[in-house]
Amino acid sequence: MQLHEALQKAGIYRKKKVRVGRGPGSGIGKTCGRGGKGATARSGYRMPATYAGGQMPLFRRLPKRGFTNATFKTTYQVVNVGDLARFGAGETVTVEKLAECGLATRSRLPVKVLGNGELSHALTVRAHAFSESARAKIEKTGGRVETPDGKPFPVRKKPPPPRTASGAGKGGAAGDGKGRGEESGEKGKSAGPDRTGGKKA
Repeated sequence: MQLHEALQKAGIYRKKKVRVGRGPGSGIGKTCGRGGKGATARSGYRMPATYAGGQMPLFRRLPKRGFTNATFKTTYQVVNVGDLARFGAGETVTVEKLAECGLATRSRLPVKVLGNGELSHALTVRAHAFSESARAKIEKTGGRVETPDGKPFPVRKKPPPPRTASGAGKGGAAGDGKGRGEESGEKGKSAGPDRTGGKKA
């Protein structure tokens, strides 16, 4: 038995540190396994994922057109109405209570309540956003929906129905076309050449 074997059995064996730069016979001599000169031979260097060896990278060769709203979108952490059934009747459900229950653990993201599931008792729910179905189910049981500050959640105004031009087109537009046709016909008659030879009947 050798010393390192005895130490290994005793649980105090430590692996030797690799000694680099100790001649070409070791396989990691001279450049110490780092290759040639340059940034890759320095400590702390990290090659970018978009690096293409010096040629123009793909993301710079592709054209950029248009606009996307993806960078400005609001990402919510979702809680369903069925998840609120665990709270007692008449209780005020806040964002902090949802976090304690493990339903909304990401404190940096706003909370939105969706309408999946059923609710049988009244609750006062405070969140950053509600879907229409979730609001209807909560208010159907006699509960309330509020903002995180405790204020009544505003009702979303529905946009007015689009206007239809069918009524306007039947009346004045058709009449105008008829009048314009008659006017153009009269102009054509008056402006046409006199083919009677100038003789009066």
